[in-house]
Amino acid sequence: MKYTFDILGVSPVWHFFNHQQEKQEHQPRAGAEYVGSYHCTLDAFLESVETVPRTRGWEFDRVVDSVIGYWMKNSDSIRHWKRRLQDAGDRNLLVARVADVHSLKTEFESLLNG
Repeated sequence: MKYTFDILGVSPVWHFFNHQQEKQEHQPRAGAEYVGSYHCTLDAFLESVETVPRTRGWEFDRVVDSVIGYWMKNSDSIRHWKRRLQDAGDRNLLVARVADVHSLKTEFESLLNG
């Protein structure tokens, strides 16, 4: 499997928590997992990826590689999001998505066709 990792934006902690709860209720097997961190660092996101349920059958070494690959290739974007997180204050998280590419593609196609 191939995986993707992207930083999506800054969110209040309570909003992110509510989103996670709704996702679990309505889309427990969706193609993506959303993770949050109070810090815009590689280590922080590697730790957040560790919270993804192991029941997905994902190859976590490859998931970790996708996070590291993103960090190596997107320094401008990372600096941007680090500034946005600092501007937002300590009651906010930086939110990212990690996904199995095939499942994410299928999920996006179903949204377009639905």
